[in-house]
Amino acid sequence: MTRGFYICQRARNRRGFYNMISNNNPVAEVVFIVLVLSWLIQLLFYWISFRRLAWCTGAIPQGEEQPVSVIICAKNEALNLRKNLESVLNQKYPRFEVIVVNDCSWDETGTYLEETSKKYEHLKIVNIKEQEKYRHGKKFALTLGIKAAANDILLLTDADCMPAGPDWISKMSQHFTSGTEIVLGYGAMKHEPGFLNRLIRFDGFLIAMQYFSFALGGFAYMGVGRNLAYRKSLFFKTKGFANHYHIFSGDDDLFVNENANRRNTKIEYRPGSFTYSESRKSFGAWLKQKSRHLGTAGYYKTGDKFRLFMNWFSNVLMYAGIVSLLILRTDWRILLSVYLGYILFRFPVFWKCASRLQEKDLPWLYPVLEPVHLIIQPVFFFSNLFTKQKAWK
Repeated sequence: MTRGFYICQRARNRRGFYNMISNNNPVAEVVFIVLVLSWLIQLLFYWISFRRLAWCTGAIPQGEEQPVSVIICAKNEALNLRKNLESVLNQKYPRFEVIVVNDCSWDETGTYLEETSKKYEHLKIVNIKEQEKYRHGKKFALTLGIKAAANDILLLTDADCMPAGPDWISKMSQHFTSGTEIVLGYGAMKHEPGFLNRLIRFDGFLIAMQYFSFALGGFAYMGVGRNLAYRKSLFFKTKGFANHYHIFSGDDDLFVNENANRRNTKIEYRPGSFTYSESRKSFGAWLKQKSRHLGTAGYYKTGDKFRLFMNWFSNVLMYAGIVSLLILRTDWRILLSVYLGYILFRFPVFWKCASRLQEKDLPWLYPVLEPVHLIIQPVFFFSNLFTKQKAWK
């Protein structure tokens, strides 16, 4: 009798729990199962993939100081060059040159570069003249800069980027020991007031957390041109941008996606190795920038696209499932528990990664930034579909 009573009691409790979830609605039961599966997939991404960056304890590389060529492509960048170029030229590194490709600028870029070259002997200028019948993208300008480089190790950044400190070249180049051909760095955004700045930094941080973590797992798939290094010999051995030259963007991520592997790629995440640039001041300007960058993701390797899609889609399903179950009148206490668990179980990894990349204010806004970021992703996607990229700037 007692055993039968307890069996009946457990059955009643189970039915009660299902009723709290579904309200006797089979659709709600299916949505809840999808919700739980998405929750588990996200935990796997965070505690298997992203924890690699969070608790990475790799030894600091001790490669010898090899000569380096820093390459910057500039198109009407006189203002940014005045603010940032000298911080590159004044790096504490024994042997390096800085190549600035002046790509058909009609502002004071050429004048400023000529004046600066008189002060710095290791500044080399490559000028490209406008041709009415031939429109080119950044890949053409970058290729000319690479051809002009005197050294095998190339360190790329943009005119609007400032190194975090005088040891930027040193920290990035230390990884070029035997077998290393690509080094991925972090191109951060400057910390400025306002929610948009935090949202843009959140977006950049998520991207970095992914490409650093996947690279640590042997699945390097992209880098950012604001802070990226590779060998000149690799560039010419693999025919540079030949396979995706017809795409205006992708001089950074598509090149890495095509040539990186678990043996030849390293990451550099020490704060002194970062570069910083100013984030866009309006949503429209950011939308234009993101649309240009998103145009390359469809050309990634199949495995890379699958991993990125599953991370994004499981996150979307989590929030969509919670909203759907609220509409279907699932008990709010259960949904609140699921949501809090979703945030709290991922938070330690997120916190450690954000701290490592000097984004310590982002974790406290994580519950707000994440859903907003997911909501605006379709805007970027559809903007990319209907926007034809005509130039690299």
